[in-house]
Amino acid sequence: MTHRTDASALIQDAPFAMYDAFTDIPYSGSQAAVVLNASQISPKIRSCIAREIGTPATAFVNEVNGNRIKVQFFSTVMELPMCGHGTVCLVTHLVDNAMLSCDSRNWHQAILDLPNGVAKVEYRKTKDGRIEVMLDVSAAKFTPANLDLAALAKILGIDIDDMSKELPPEIATGDFIHLCLPIRDLAAMARLQPDFDALTKFCVSNGLETIAAFSTQVVNAKRNIHVRDFCPAVGVTESAAAGTTNAALAAYLKRNNCVQADDTGPIIVCAEQGIELGRPSQVTTRIKIKNEQIIRLQVGGVATRIIEGRLNIKMEPL
Repeated sequence: MTHRTDASALIQDAPFAMYDAFTDIPYSGSQAAVVLNASQISPKIRSCIAREIGTPATAFVNEVNGNRIKVQFFSTVMELPMCGHGTVCLVTHLVDNAMLSCDSRNWHQAILDLPNGVAKVEYRKTKDGRIEVMLDVSAAKFTPANLDLAALAKILGIDIDDMSKELPPEIATGDFIHLCLPIRDLAAMARLQPDFDALTKFCVSNGLETIAAFSTQVVNAKRNIHVRDFCPAVGVTESAAAGTTNAALAAYLKRNNCVQADDTGPIIVCAEQGIELGRPSQVTTRIKIKNEQIIRLQVGGVATRIIEGRLNIKMEPL
């Protein structure tokens, strides 16, 4: 079954919804919007809509054909190559609206057709009826972080001694470019108060898109890491939950022997994020290992619908 936008330029509204990702509790996690019937909306108007909605990401669905989803993601300042938390919200919304089938607790597959390629998604219905979504992401490539860490510490509002002595800062390059920045403990994590103008300049000058600060000291004993992800260079001061960032951090943990594989299945890394923002979230990453190499990396969780309605669209030629 194909769901397609009416080609008429007279379309003046579109269905949309807002979800909180990586949480089953309303008004927590990371927000994303989903706009359906978007194929006739120009890039300029998409950017306007994303700014107007104001969530960290907005997914514009051009077409759903069977299990293939043609989609683009926008932040408030730019188009994004991919969005982990936006994907969780997107797939949940399509299932909610019967545009994707999910008739059992078995895993179902979907494909995202993105401007620069495709991404695989698995989703299933949990025992409590929620939709769990897992996005396949490419394992990041890591390089040493040859940066002025003293200057960065000052920008972040901490001392350089608040950075971990046991783990190295590293740059992870994948769908986004993250600085994986280990922080020594929760107290230091709580003291992070960035100067976001200065942090934006630091990121741009060093070719970074997010500063992924994390600690292996956690609030919830069932979690592996505590995360704060600062992303002013891509339009979000701090993300309450970030899928692609957590996938990079999980690969970092494996690379630095902080998590170990065994014979029982994939490595599971559970992150807590958003606590300092009052929007707690849980992000799950699954790492499949063969011959000590990552052969599959998935990140995901659940999402909770907050708002559903229609957008008034100012149409213009594409």
